[in-house]
Amino acid sequence: MGMAEGGAGAGLQLLIDADDTLWENNIYFERAFDEFVEFLDHSELSPAQIRAVLDEIETVNNKLHGYGSANFARNLRECYLHLVEREIQPGDLEKVMSFGECLHLHPILIMEGVEETLGYLRERHTLVLFTKGHPEEQKLKIGRSGLEGLFHYTAIVKEKDAAAYQRLVEEMGFDPERTWMIGNSPKSDINPALEAGLRAVFIPYAHTWTLEREEIRPVDGRLRTVARFSDLRRHF
Repeated sequence: MGMAEGGAGAGLQLLIDADDTLWENNIYFERAFDEFVEFLDHSELSPAQIRAVLDEIETVNNKLHGYGSANFARNLRECYLHLVEREIQPGDLEKVMSFGECLHLHPILIMEGVEETLGYLRERHTLVLFTKGHPEEQKLKIGRSGLEGLFHYTAIVKEKDAAAYQRLVEEMGFDPERTWMIGNSPKSDINPALEAGLRAVFIPYAHTWTLEREEIRPVDGRLRTVARFSDLRRHF
């Protein structure tokens, strides 16, 4: 049985995540973190231990300031001030922040099969690009991706929680039973959509951000998993 049969027939509403679902994103943040670890050159802490400290800082700051490269740069700065063992030299903090500040300029590398699959799905269903982050930065990435024209609507929110899904569905006049959220993040794409009464498609991704990982909560027939984005064509 195909996914569309599980949520009624054709003409569904498909909410689709952007970062690390349509295009690579977190790999650039991982590279910036590697540069940060090398520059910090801590005598005792492993990269994993440093990552744990940064995760704690990001967990707090993301609730206050949101996401995006500028906020990541500030988080790196705070982490550096917390862990640095040597006397801070002129330019050190600017160097640390530069690892994050340039991330909004990274190339947009579209995942394999995405463009063709979106074109296929658009002819059959209503497509909504649903992403979180800094609005201007996300708009810039969407524009540079060349994919915006394949969506019927775009929505950018500060946080993708169950309330955000409920608001979107209500504002768009969608039927939750006929609405699917498609993405790579259990924390932002899958669990909150299911909590809001929607259906969901999980596309596992090897480089999903650590703070976006969590156990997917058990549901009754409203969740599917596919290996790659192009597999959606077989189900929708």
